[in-house]
Amino acid sequence: MSESELRQTLNALIKQEALPDTYVNTAEQTILPLVEHLVALQRSANRTIVVGIHGAQGTGKSTLALFLTEILGKHYHCPTASFSLDDIYLTRAERCELADRVHPLFRTRGVPGTHDVELGQQVIEQLRAAQPTDQTPIPMFDKSVDDRVPRAEWPVFQGPAQVILLEGWCVGARPEPDQALDQPLNPLESEDDMEGIWRRTVNDCLKGSYRRFFDDLDTLVMLKAPSMDSVREWRKLQEHKLAEKIKNAPKAGEGSGAAQSLRIMTDAEVDRFIMHYERVTRACLTEMPERANALIEVAEDHSLGLPQFRT
Repeated sequence: MSESELRQTLNALIKQEALPDTYVNTAEQTILPLVEHLVALQRSANRTIVVGIHGAQGTGKSTLALFLTEILGKHYHCPTASFSLDDIYLTRAERCELADRVHPLFRTRGVPGTHDVELGQQVIEQLRAAQPTDQTPIPMFDKSVDDRVPRAEWPVFQGPAQVILLEGWCVGARPEPDQALDQPLNPLESEDDMEGIWRRTVNDCLKGSYRRFFDDLDTLVMLKAPSMDSVREWRKLQEHKLAEKIKNAPKAGEGSGAAQSLRIMTDAEVDRFIMHYERVTRACLTEMPERANALIEVAEDHSLGLPQFRT
């Protein structure tokens, strides 16, 4: 591996993702040690390894997964496939059925219970068993239409993967004790889940199908947000930036006008939206740092600390 070639890859990714030039320091101090850690783990296991990347909203999971995928594949001869929990959401029709059958809050995608974990397991098994000429379709979800992309349009991964990255906000989450669910945590739970049916179903999913899915992980990387308040503020900032972008976009009739169809959430709507994820996020922030195999602290300004490894 040439150092200059690696630097070229890093610079190209930084430019592609519109990251500040200083991100090269993050790549060298945080991401490259993690790459070395995963390469050593894969070589020691001498088989395909599954890496979970956990992080609350706004911590940079997809950016990290992108850098790992490119660096492992191009510079370490370690073919790496990556997908997100977001890619295996239930279809809109399936979530509507779940909302009608179990609880209306399941109409909102995100919490355990709204993913097709069997599909995720199938993808991992296919990637493990693939021969050099095999192609594995990787699921894709289109948030703009709140539905899964047709299978014929899914990207494909060629051959077997030596590393599989699974990233998501609740990857590796564990269930809470049943008694912890007795009291509502926020206004969403107290007003829309008075009987606790929704939160208990989410917790039951973490006890069952999600636990089996996450048990397949060989190692767990946690991007740890400073606090729940930070997650909330980061999400609001994201909406503010999107609003500014739309405000400066061409109006209808000036080009495609497609940007005008996006709907921006108010701060109050963001607060309510985040309440769907608050219980599981708080539980993970409390207990996961002690068991994550690689812990990366995320600062208020989104900068990443040095990885702390636990064997």
